[in-house]
Amino acid sequence: MATKPGFLTDWPWKHLGSFKYIILAPWAIQSIYSLATKGKNQRDYTNLLIIPFLLSRALHNQIWISISRHRTAKGNNRIVDRSIEFEQVDRESNWDDQILLNGILFYLFNTTMAKASFLPTWRTDGVVITILLHAGPVEYLYYWLHRALHHHYLYSRYHSHHHSSIVTEPITSVIHPFAEHMAYFLLFSIPLLGTVLTGTASLVSLFGYITYIDLMNNMGHCNFELIPKWAFSIFPPLKYLMYTPSFHSLHHTQFRTNYSLFMPFYDYIHGTMDKTTDALYETSLERQEDSPDVVHLTHLTTPESIFHLQVGFASFASRPQSSSIWYMWLMWPITCWSMMLNFIYGGTFIVERNLFNKLKLQSWAIPRYSLQYSLKWQGEAINGLIEEAILEAEAGGAKVLSLGLLNQGEELNRNGALFIERHPKLTTKIVDGSCLAVAVVLNSIPKGTTEVLFRGALSKIAHAIVSALCHQGIQVATFYENEKLKLSATSQGKVVLSKSFTQKVSINMSLELG
Repeated sequence: MATKPGFLTDWPWKHLGSFKYIILAPWAIQSIYSLATKGKNQRDYTNLLIIPFLLSRALHNQIWISISRHRTAKGNNRIVDRSIEFEQVDRESNWDDQILLNGILFYLFNTTMAKASFLPTWRTDGVVITILLHAGPVEYLYYWLHRALHHHYLYSRYHSHHHSSIVTEPITSVIHPFAEHMAYFLLFSIPLLGTVLTGTASLVSLFGYITYIDLMNNMGHCNFELIPKWAFSIFPPLKYLMYTPSFHSLHHTQFRTNYSLFMPFYDYIHGTMDKTTDALYETSLERQEDSPDVVHLTHLTTPESIFHLQVGFASFASRPQSSSIWYMWLMWPITCWSMMLNFIYGGTFIVERNLFNKLKLQSWAIPRYSLQYSLKWQGEAINGLIEEAILEAEAGGAKVLSLGLLNQGEELNRNGALFIERHPKLTTKIVDGSCLAVAVVLNSIPKGTTEVLFRGALSKIAHAIVSALCHQGIQVATFYENEKLKLSATSQGKVVLSKSFTQKVSINMSLELG
């Protein structure tokens, strides 16, 4: 939200929530009806392609989001070395509003302007006119509009909402108040209306131009540099015709420089080019992958869990995972594709990165599902993947690697002891989280407790809990003689058999307080 929200800040359909897409329903139904009832020569493919085009835009944006989060987590070519806050993720969750707005306006123009319907697939003159109108009026007017939006009056009421994101993501590019989006659409409609009114419009010039805007917007906000040096060496004037992610990143950190839309030409002319642009571009290209201090090695749980990763869908990741959601069935083609990719690629991948003061933390995921961990014949392959990850972390200088979820199974690898035996010279410490689990259980026991009834599997964590309880002077009782004998080694014989079952606190086999 802007510092002082101005007129038309909120989107008109904000109150509809997830039901906002119903706004497009009448036009979508009309398109389907037209497709079903009209002959091939009577169909307006401009109208029919609007919904598929909107869906392709959403997919295009999501691909950029996933790639950007993965690349910035790895660290190579990253521009701004800061983490993204949860507040920013929530603020940018309505990025599809602008796609919905464009859909409404496309349908309105298509149904009210005769020249905006039944467009040919390609017209060379229309494509040329689109390019010229963008490079001239659109870029020039945007430059001055952008500078106006940085005036304190407009900035505090509108544009500050966009600049709340210092560390940008691809989709940050379209996070603006409704009124600001309307101003941008008027600008971008210059090439569209120009070709329509001159009778030179085509499907390629119309949809291609919007795709170009999406591509450049996403690229400029992706927070990693990807334009190679050789591109500017082969064609030096390119630096005036196409910006780079580092160019626009400086606008978000310096605020008063690099105002241009996609062509830095106007910043050079008007003296608003940031002096550190070239230096930041060079250093970003040379930046290597991060060397994490701590690595948490987890794994996928279900096929649908891929969508709940940070590189997946933020809207899914913000909710508890559930396979009962009806629209998850619609995602099965992507789910199956991700499963095939996991089996083919088969390598550990970076899920996310976090910074804690100067400590660099990364989460890596083994591309295996919980079900596979229960299959004994999969054990060797899974341990192989875990071992590769440990050696990779060791090579990267990680000080600690924690085994998460089923990667620390006692039957699988004896809580990680298998890898320490195989590689006795490891400098990276392998931990399984058992100390934290023990601490959680111990801190959950009410103060003043003198007796605890223990029930359940005698795992490494169980032995540690019993040992700690006995050390604190709390008497531990068990149901069976064999449990007592097994626990005697770590409890100095202080475990007793329960005869009265009067203990008020019990620890069950899942290590939860009873």
